[in-house]
Amino acid sequence: MNGLDMSIDKVINQSKFRNEFQKLMINVIYSANWITENQKKFLEPEDITPQQYNILRILRGSTTPLSTLQIRERMIDKMSDTSRIVDRLVLKELVHKKICATDKRLVDITISEKGLSMLDRLDNRNTELDDMVIATITENEAQTLNELLDKMRKD
Repeated sequence: MNGLDMSIDKVINQSKFRNEFQKLMINVIYSANWITENQKKFLEPEDITPQQYNILRILRGSTTPLSTLQIRERMIDKMSDTSRIVDRLVLKELVHKKICATDKRLVDITISEKGLSMLDRLDNRNTELDDMVIATITENEAQTLNELLDKMRKD
């Protein structure tokens, strides 16, 4: 696709939908996957996945160590195998994991200096990710889209 007509009809080569709501659902799912693919490209030089990136950002934002359960509760992708992802981050020396001092059944996870350094590098490249994904919409359009997506998820 050359970017001139990225309408969902053209992208998936489907001209008829049951209704606008079905078209919207397909468009949101397709767009979410498209964003994820662009995010993977962005993260590839650092050799981390979007889920690993999400965990590192959660840990950076916490003032205290977190358990895997607390991390999972804050994750965007709640279906992720948090323990396995944390173990991979430990192997990459991006996080530290140790037995919780107050509850031996739990594990405390914190971000390492190496993990913080990686996030700093990625933070410095955020405009590159923005250009890959959202450069074609205005801030007002982003606000409207955020409001609509929030409204869609209300119970």
